[in-house]
Amino acid sequence: MTGEGKTVLITGASSGIGEATARHLASVGHQLMLGARRTERLERLVEDIRAAGGLADFRELDVTSLASVQAFAQAAQHVYGDIDVLVNNAGVMPLSPVHDLRIAEWNQMIDVNLRGTLHGIAAVLPVMRARGSGHIVNVASTSAHRVDPTAAVYCATKFAVRALSEGLRQESREIRVTVVSPGFTSTELTHRGGSEEAQAAARAATEVLAIPASAIAQAIGYAIGQPTDVDVNELVVRPTAQG
Repeated sequence: MTGEGKTVLITGASSGIGEATARHLASVGHQLMLGARRTERLERLVEDIRAAGGLADFRELDVTSLASVQAFAQAAQHVYGDIDVLVNNAGVMPLSPVHDLRIAEWNQMIDVNLRGTLHGIAAVLPVMRARGSGHIVNVASTSAHRVDPTAAVYCATKFAVRALSEGLRQESREIRVTVVSPGFTSTELTHRGGSEEAQAAARAATEVLAIPASAIAQAIGYAIGQPTDVDVNELVVRPTAQG
């Protein structure tokens, strides 16, 4: 590794906050391993980063599979020699009332949002502990701070991510842990699954209120860029107009 750049792993890097974070971190000199299921998007993103003079590689990644996440981390070690930062960003948000009983979507949120975060931690924590340093950034949501109708299960997973992060932080003396909680942000989250009425309402609010994903990327970059003895534990980033 050269200069001040760090080796950063980003899950869910094919769009939204993950993509914006990749572009921002590459622009300030970090070297990246990007993961997602949509590898064609990752390939284009890596081409863009390299064309701009950045360092990036990618691997197909399914965060619901521990083996897939472990292989992703091992690939980063093979390419760059070490792992400095993990950005646990992959997430899904199919909104619906609980009485709709969309149980498959409940399980998907648990598997991606919570289990996927745990898998990321499990894949990098031994490496970081052995070296005595590292940084885990977990992307939660303002839905980790309040509960709204049609978002009960989504909120439950994000509350869990926040609780997990705080527990890991308290257990850690050498590894930094940051939770970033975005408010309404321009992403693809409201375009997949859920009840049409709930998702349409979320899209309408997003169109009025949303900040760009780059705003969250810069918050993540800020936390990563602090000296090693400074641990930015929690960042909540909302649109000014969001209640």
